[in-house]
Amino acid sequence: YRLLAGADTNKDQSYFLCQLNQYQLSKALFPIGHLQKAQVREIARNLNLVTAEKKDSQGLCFIGKVRLPEFLQQQLQPRKGKVFLIPEDFCRLENPFHGDAQDWKNAEEHLLQSITAAPQFTTESGKWIGEHNGAHFYTIGQRKGLNIGGMKEPLFVLATDTHQNILYTGMGENHPCLYRYGLFISAKDVHWIRSDMKLQPGQTMRVQARIRYRQPLADAILVMRESGLYILFHNPQKAIAPGQFASWYQSSECMGSGIIS
Repeated sequence: YRLLAGADTNKDQSYFLCQLNQYQLSKALFPIGHLQKAQVREIARNLNLVTAEKKDSQGLCFIGKVRLPEFLQQQLQPRKGKVFLIPEDFCRLENPFHGDAQDWKNAEEHLLQSITAAPQFTTESGKWIGEHNGAHFYTIGQRKGLNIGGMKEPLFVLATDTHQNILYTGMGENHPCLYRYGLFISAKDVHWIRSDMKLQPGQTMRVQARIRYRQPLADAILVMRESGLYILFHNPQKAIAPGQFASWYQSSECMGSGIIS
């Protein structure tokens, strides 16, 4: 059984279904996956369905009409912490890509680790510029909600330290620390929908991958090792966040997924 991306790229739900297994797919039907949203609305109008003109849902539909930031503040206690600004020269973004997947079969693990590792910050890495109300309210790549003025460019969250309640930020959306050429998924967190296509340690595969919902698919190479799966992108990806899912595709088919380490 195969999980194919929906024809409407703006409404495709395959990213949210990327952990399905063969048994679950054997019991699933997707009768409107080949249609655009506008076509579905037209069918609903012709059938006089009351939902034909209903507005598209925004955000997390299962928490009601409240916005996500307000929902989190209702559920979690504010906790004052420090915000640090990381200079641009802290990270150096270098393209490691050499083209063919064959090039990576025998790559040293330390090279793969250096490409996919997130930058590590301490309070000595930058300067203290303000306070926040709780590191748990923020995510990597977030721009809104920092409420710190006096900067030449907008601030973006580069990393969160929820244990010490610290935010590390960078100025401008092109800050090098905001981008990486790869990510790693621990072996225990790698899931193959198509188990017949599962990579063995030492094998590679050309794919397209995404790290968040509605993100355009990006050309990438999978490199399998005993420790887990490395995903190497042709172009640097913005705000790769640990704990989120990465999913990979071939010819519009979602082949597998895993939790970003």
